[in-house]
Amino acid sequence: MSARMGRWTVYVLIAIGFAIACAFLSNWQFDRNETRSEQIALVEKNYDADAVPLADLIGADGSLDPGDVWHPVVLTGEYVADEQLLVRNRPHGGTSAFEVLVPFRDVDGRVFIVDRGWVPPGDGDSPDAVPAPPAGEVEVTVRLRPGEQLPASGRGAPEGQVPTINLPSIAELVDGDVITSAYGQIVSEEPSGEGTLGGFDSPTDDPGPHLSYAIQWILFALMGFIFIGYIIRTEIVKHREEVEGVPAPVKKSRRRDKDADVEDELLDAR
Repeated sequence: MSARMGRWTVYVLIAIGFAIACAFLSNWQFDRNETRSEQIALVEKNYDADAVPLADLIGADGSLDPGDVWHPVVLTGEYVADEQLLVRNRPHGGTSAFEVLVPFRDVDGRVFIVDRGWVPPGDGDSPDAVPAPPAGEVEVTVRLRPGEQLPASGRGAPEGQVPTINLPSIAELVDGDVITSAYGQIVSEEPSGEGTLGGFDSPTDDPGPHLSYAIQWILFALMGFIFIGYIIRTEIVKHREEVEGVPAPVKKSRRRDKDADVEDELLDAR
């Protein structure tokens, strides 16, 4: 094998390796697009559905079916206001707000964590004021949400606060039989509590850029082969010119001889 053929083989292997990497990244983006489409479909199905009793979707085993996320449920019971917790660093109102978690003791005796809304930060580590939940028996409508993971950084929070809505860790801070498969984002409560908390925006139906990214990675893979083909084609043309082309110095030599003859004739004429 000539050196040129060996070099071309390396070029092709590089293009194949690049194409494999692009195929992997493209497939990853296709998977993300499919996951996002499923999330949007779930919101469209459940977000504005009729509210049902909590026990209809979360039974005695305390588990939440993933297909019931965002579905509204009705709670009847009372808030456990003295065990209220604040979740730090929540993106609301263009700032790092606090979300207000209040345990709710349902008529069946179980405790369900209700996210009543958010309050802006204060001057220190806590908000300046947090509206209290209504006392006595309350009927609350919430949308079911799965809990969150603990921070990978291991960051903590001051007393009375938590870094994320990690339900198992919250259950350790709250008395009673706490449901740890889901919590509820408030929709309404009757009667209402004092003051006003910030509400929650509806989830976006934007599918994101995943599909376009997947197609771009496929195009990158094709462009890699086209670029390698262009390099090989350029080398072939250059080599052919070197082998088959007429040496330029010969033409210049003949031209110089002809010019010399013309000069001699002019001198003789003088």
